[in-house]
Amino acid sequence: MAATVHLTGFRAFHLPAHTSSSPQPKTLAPASTSFSSYSPEAPSLRSIPGGRGPRRRQKGFRGSFLAASVLKISDAELVLIPSEGSGEIEGLLPPVAGVYGVYDKNEELQFIGISRNIAASIMAHRKSVQDLCWSVKVGLVDGENPDKTVLTDAWKSWMEEHLAATGKIPPGNQSENNTWVRRPHKKPDLRLTPGRHVQLAVPLEQLIDKLVKENEVVAFIKGSRTAPQCGFSQRVVGILESHGVDFECVDVLDEEHNSGLRETLKSYSNWPTFPQVFVRGELLGGCDIISSMAEKGELAAFFKK
Repeated sequence: MAATVHLTGFRAFHLPAHTSSSPQPKTLAPASTSFSSYSPEAPSLRSIPGGRGPRRRQKGFRGSFLAASVLKISDAELVLIPSEGSGEIEGLLPPVAGVYGVYDKNEELQFIGISRNIAASIMAHRKSVQDLCWSVKVGLVDGENPDKTVLTDAWKSWMEEHLAATGKIPPGNQSENNTWVRRPHKKPDLRLTPGRHVQLAVPLEQLIDKLVKENEVVAFIKGSRTAPQCGFSQRVVGILESHGVDFECVDVLDEEHNSGLRETLKSYSNWPTFPQVFVRGELLGGCDIISSMAEKGELAAFFKK
């Protein structure tokens, strides 16, 4: 038997069942990666030794970097995090990319995370969840600006090791836990009408025209902002969000509140497919154009105008 869980900040993973008496995770999302068979090539990680003294409960990161082709979470030093006002935390942790595990005062792992600035992330955790953030293990990823895939593989490696040893997901990585990772609030989708049976006072074309001209950016997509119903719509939403664009979203498949929108919009824009992105009242394009502009670096400059 196996359970499927959604880990905070990542896609669903298919986990092997564990024989302990601990409650098993609920099935919250479709499986995408099997931990029972997943064996990523561990990224090159570096540990920072804590200097002299016992292996665990080191006071700080001191000394030169210790290079290692594979660094397990069990091999990383457990380092005490000083209180925020002590003045030591700024110089204690490295402001570089890597994977980290945060432990409480009982040395129970609470959260496994990745960051491009570990020092800033730990400082933020220490400030927001002080009671759960007593010590930390860190694995630094080689490279000045490592690819996100490398960081994710490092996270998977540590998570897989922890699951194999305990059969449990750290509390902070469980989908219902918002303590460690704050999910951004997403704007609700716009609806053109109160309902399909409500008689419109103006033609649908005028509602579309008013909508795109009164809002800076409008994306007409298949599905909702939080659950796009086609790959092209999902890609456009992801690109706009990753560029920090403040945009309105309209579901062309919502026949209850946007009845007739698909065909009317095709005529209005003279564009036959979806998604369609309008900027300042003008059609910018669909998925191909948005993707091309993003890949060339043109999209960020466009929205800065």
